[in-house]
Parts: sequence; structure tokens; C-alpha cells
Amino acid sequence: MKFLCVAAAALATASAFTTSPGALTTSVAPSGLNNIFSDNASHRTRRATIVMDGKANAIRDRIKTVNNTKKITSAMKLVAAAKVRRAQDAVLATRPFSETLQSVFGGLIARLGGEAADLPLLTQREVNKVTLVVITGDRGLCGGYNSFMIKKAEARFKDLKAQGIDCDLILIGKKGSTYFQRREYPIRKIFECGQNPNSKQALAISEEIINSFLSGETDAVELLYTKFVSLIASSPSVRTLVPFSASEISQKGDEVFQLTSSGGDFGVERKELEVAEPQDFPNDMIFEQDPLQIVNSILPLYLNGQILRTLQESVASELAARMQSMQSASDNAGALAKRLSQEYNRARQAAVTQEILEIVSGASALE
Repeated sequence: MKFLCVAAAALATASAFTTSPGALTTSVAPSGLNNIFSDNASHRTRRATIVMDGKANAIRDRIKTVNNTKKITSAMKLVAAAKVRRAQDAVLATRPFSETLQSVFGGLIARLGGEAADLPLLTQREVNKVTLVVITGDRGLCGGYNSFMIKKAEARFKDLKAQGIDCDLILIGKKGSTYFQRREYPIRKIFECGQNPNSKQALAISEEIINSFLSGETDAVELLYTKFVSLIASSPSVRTLVPFSASEISQKGDEVFQLTSSGGDFGVERKELEVAEPQDFPNDMIFEQDPLQIVNSILPLYLNGQILRTLQESVASELAARMQSMQSASDNAGALAKRLSQEYNRARQAAVTQEILEIVSGASALE
């Protein structure tokens, strides 16, 4: 009886290997293998091996996601480059007005001599309170541009407080205003920066600064902005806006930048501009208005031009930082996609090898 049971089990096992011989013989037939490698047409039209391994499929999906991200970051870099050119053109467009204003102011100061020192905007007084004008961006994805400017403003605020000088803030840009509002810093006014600063925005800021200074609410106004150095470097800078220095206005030079491209790489050319020559006003020239009133009217225009220039320079620095950040993101995405492709190929080769071993084992079991 036991022998019959063992024989029945042996027959059942043998039938399990012989019930579907076609499924195995079709994949290991020598003629089929020879046709695959000998027939070029079938080799070109055959479909790639589909890996059914879950890990390999997940890696393949991730590669697609990384490549799509790389396309987005590359497009954002090109958009930022186009906006840098626009900011460059805006700076060049305002240059003739600045030169003329500097020339007229220098001539009037030379004509008036020491009388100009009595103007309110040129008067130095004891500093008990300082207003900091901080320029940041409205958006992120620009590396450390916003964080560097915020740290610079915080350091200057603490430095003034340590000296016993009261301080408040005028914030330009959403990133800076959001940061300082959450930490309950004393804020006088908030303005938006935008990607295309214009004279209207600069006029609103300059009016706020002049009104605060002339009313005695603040004794000095300092501007914190990001100075455009190159596409890979920008420098947080501090300068005093009000009160003005007559010698600085009439003797300070300027510089302009120009975005260039060579071999697919972007670069910046900087050009130092000489100081505008003071306009010559003869001693016998008669002014319809008092020259002091003319100078007093020129100073707000000069302040407006300086604020507009710093806004444009800050925007250019932000866009350059975004270009560099997107370039780094694109490079990292390319490196990650390459590494994931290698992992996917290893997983695919392991799966194919495992399938071949299973087929060979099944064929050996039939012999």
C-alpha cells in the first residue's frame, strides 16, 4: 500500500513538469536564440525586456521625475537671464538723468560755497534714532540672497541698539517683511519690490524717508541693499542716504554692468564711469529762483534716483542668484538621474539574470 502511494506521488510530480512543455520549450529552443542574434530586422523591432520588479519600476519613475525637474530648473535659469538683461537696460536708461543731475548739483554747490550747508537735507545732527531701509526679494529659489540680507540687517540693528541708538525699519520686499513681522521688530513702513522697479515705487519710498527725516522722527536713514558684483557673487552693502553729503554727491563716480554670453555660458562685464563734470555757472548769471531753493529741489530728485538705482541693482542681484541656484539644481538633477540610471540598470540586469536562471533550472529539471 505504501509503495502505491509513493508511486502515485512520483507520477503526479512528473505530470507537473510535463503538462505544459510548450511554455518552456518555446523560450529555450536553439533556433529561436539563433534567429534573435542572426536576424537584424527582428533585433531592431523586438521590444525591451520589461522588468516587473517593484524596486526597478520605482527607480524608473523617479528618473522621469528628476529629468522633468531638470527641465523646469533649466527653463527658470533662462527666464532669470532674460530678466537680468531687462534690469541692465533699465539701469542704462536712467544713467543720462543721473549724470545731468550730478553735473547741475556740482555746479550749484561750487557757486554757493558754504551756503548750501544750511539746507535741512544736508545738515548733520546728533543721532538718537536711525531708520534702516532693507531691500529683499519677493520670491525665493535664489540661494542665500534673502537670508544674507536679513542677517546683515539683524546685525546692524543689534549694533545700533548696543550703542544706545533707537532704530526702526522700512522694509522693501515680501521676504524681509514676513521675517521681521513675525519677530515683532519696530517697522515704520512696508513696500513691495517686484521684478521691474519703476520711478513711482522709488518716489513713494523717498517721500517716506524725507518726511521722516524732516519731521524729526529719525536723525539718519541707512540703506541696506545687495550690490551686484557678478553672476556668482553679490555683496550686502550699507550706505547712508540721509542726511546727504554734498561732496559725495558731486564727486562720486558710477559703474554699469552688461550681461554677456559666450559658448553658452553667461558672464558680466563691468564698466567704471567717471564723475560727471560740474556744470559751469558764471558769476554774473541771474537765477529766476534762489540757487538754494534749486539745490533743495534737486536733493529729493537725487534721492529718488539713488533708490531706483539700488532697487534695480538688488533685483539684478536676486536674478543672478536665481540663475546660479537653478544652474546648481540642474547640475544636481543631472547627476542624480545618472546615478539612478545606474541603479536601475543593475536592478534590471539582476532581474533578467534571475529569469534566465529560472528557465535554465526548469530546462535542467526536464532532462
